[in-house]
Amino acid sequence: MLRQRFYVTELAGADVLKEMQPKDKEIKRITFMEQSQEQTATLQVVAFNGSARKNGNTSILLRLVLQELEQEGVATELIEMSGTTIHGCLACRKCSTRKDGRCSQADDMGNVYIEKMAQADGILLGSPTYVADVSPEIKALMDRACLVSKANGGLLRHKVGAAVVAVRRAGAIHAFDALNHFFLINEMIIPGSSYWNIGIGWEPGEVEKDAEGIRTMKVLGQNMAWLLQRVAEAKMPEPVAH
Repeated sequence: MLRQRFYVTELAGADVLKEMQPKDKEIKRITFMEQSQEQTATLQVVAFNGSARKNGNTSILLRLVLQELEQEGVATELIEMSGTTIHGCLACRKCSTRKDGRCSQADDMGNVYIEKMAQADGILLGSPTYVADVSPEIKALMDRACLVSKANGGLLRHKVGAAVVAVRRAGAIHAFDALNHFFLINEMIIPGSSYWNIGIGWEPGEVEKDAEGIRTMKVLGQNMAWLLQRVAEAKMPEPVAH
């Protein structure tokens, strides 16, 4: 069984909950299978909730995906963007000249979020549907992270990315497409699910009545875990024959 680690952070407030496993004991000889399990066990996924509502429907949907990932031994982190500040891209192109993996804007949470994206193996972007589109917070993150990634040789290339959308009635497909376009243009790999990754609900908690939406999120988490493991295996060096 793979070791399971949890790392949950809500940057919108001061409270931070961390639960980490103790350091591993030294292993003198590692077989190929043990090496594969060790790499899989250290996989990390960061999820961004772009909703203005903290712990609302978008958060509920994201947590359903994260729960499935955790059951497969993937460490997860959920970031609630509500209450934090992130500005839109200024198109200054300074990230292209500096090439330090950072955005020139240093007075908000942008670089904190971009760094977490760069360090993660997988990225979940969650947004409510606002006028048939994504929230301004998640759009600002997408725009800035995209430019910084491309300016630094493709920081997000070959990472696994998935989108989650909460909607009251209509417009969710456009929002879903916008999130997926971010993954595609950054050469990321997108797992599928049993339906589009959308949950229906208006008031906080109403998405829990959407049985198909819940099932879709769970299948997404299972498929994302499988894809993360396959990508990790593909990046591993070939075993040395003895």
